Amino acid sequence: MAYFYWIAGIVLALAWFSRIVDAAIGMPSVADVSRPEWNRNPVSPFGNPRVSIIVPARNEKHDIEACLASLLQLDYENYEIIAVNDRSTDRTGEIMEAMRSHFSQQQRELGHPDKELLRVIHHRELPADWLGKTHAMWTATNEADGEWLLFTDADVLLKPDSVRRALAYAEAEKADHVVLFPQMIMKTPGEYMMIAFFQTMFVFGHRPWKVADPKARDHMGVGAFNLIRRSTYEAIGTYATLRMEVVDDMKLGKVVKNAGFAQRNVFGGDLISIRWARGAMGVVDNLTKNFFAVLSFQWWRTVISAFGLVFLNLMPFLGIWFAHGWQRLPYAIALLSMFSIYVGMSWRSRVPAYYFLLHPISTALFTYTLLRSMVLTLRNDGIVWRGTKYPLAELRKGMV
Repeated sequence: MAYFYWIAGIVLALAWFSRIVDAAIGMPSVADVSRPEWNRNPVSPFGNPRVSIIVPARNEKHDIEACLASLLQLDYENYEIIAVNDRSTDRTGEIMEAMRSHFSQQQRELGHPDKELLRVIHHRELPADWLGKTHAMWTATNEADGEWLLFTDADVLLKPDSVRRALAYAEAEKADHVVLFPQMIMKTPGEYMMIAFFQTMFVFGHRPWKVADPKARDHMGVGAFNLIRRSTYEAIGTYATLRMEVVDDMKLGKVVKNAGFAQRNVFGGDLISIRWARGAMGVVDNLTKNFFAVLSFQWWRTVISAFGLVFLNLMPFLGIWFAHGWQRLPYAIALLSMFSIYVGMSWRSRVPAYYFLLHPISTALFTYTLLRSMVLTLRNDGIVWRGTKYPLAELRKGMV
């Protein structure tokens, strides 16, 4: 047993300490477009490039009005919004049309009768071999005329200068794909706890500071803000390539990076914000759809990942308690490194560092979510997403 404690402790200490050193060196290289130097217009050979903002929505009656209202207040002069009502059974489509009509009336009163800033597309049916969201975004891009495409979600709020700043950065860096990290709106301790754990694992597994390195395999995509050049989007095969991808945002980042295009991710303070889930179990419900898909719908990878998740995140707490003497040292190093990540996150998010103390609880809940995602998908022979069932065989066949 003594050998086990030593070996496990050394592995954990090396894993966590190497990541915190890597993050400490790399994170400062990730730009923050909320800083004063990015408060400018994009510099492009063709003036301010046109941006088409794509907003897919299904049954988003509680959030769609605020989202579209924030987009209609952007201070960038050359953009359009294409909102897609994806077979909603609530008032989502009605709200979209009311906002389009109201804004058009305002433009006519201001003497701009031809300015159509907001367009609405209604989907009544879903073609075979498509997810509703990917089909909505693909359809919208076929109608768009922007040099840049911005994919966002119906529950995201954007500040007026968000798109202008991100585009200024993209043009300055000659980037082809820019991901702007959102600020999470959290209102309950459960949300703070779960989102803190999610961000910790995100930093551990995806290394945002390596995304800009063309030699690294690290890639990024966030559904709240995926800004991509139209030419790049078409070169990777459009969303038709990702038609059955459940985690389409990250897979978009993957195909962009694998194709050799310049990818960047940036911080932005509160330029964009989203309340991702309500309560700890809201996070569980949101991720249940995604986790098995992330692991390519393979049960053996999911089981191994569950054991790895427990070992990596729970064993440092157990080891510091049950080990003896100097055996506790590597566990202390692992815990200190883990706590350092929480401290670093607290500087950029609203999660206090003391939520580190709840890390074992969130570990248990995330492990439960991982296994729940697998069991429900296998039992249902597919996933049910926003009222539509997608068969498992079709999901596996359509994976990139």
